[in-house]
Amino acid sequence: MSDKLKRAKAYWKENLRYLLILLSIWFVVSYGCGILFSEELNQFRLGGFKLGFWFAQQGSIYVFVILIFVYVRLMNKLDKKYGFDE
Repeated sequence: MSDKLKRAKAYWKENLRYLLILLSIWFVVSYGCGILFSEELNQFRLGGFKLGFWFAQQGSIYVFVILIFVYVRLMNKLDKKYGFDE
């Protein structure tokens, strides 16, 4: 196997690992905090709204946008690590 092919496989393996971790975080926040744990979170308030309701309506969207920026930063580092940057 050529060195370039090995680097490409390692790159995609690490990329998929990042994706799985970030999507798992988003799932926990959107499904877990918005649905499963909403009753426990509703004991707290954020901006006048119950926290479980807030996560279901707004929180998961904010977390998703933050995770996009985290993914971009991770991918820029990964591109430099494997020499695929421009």
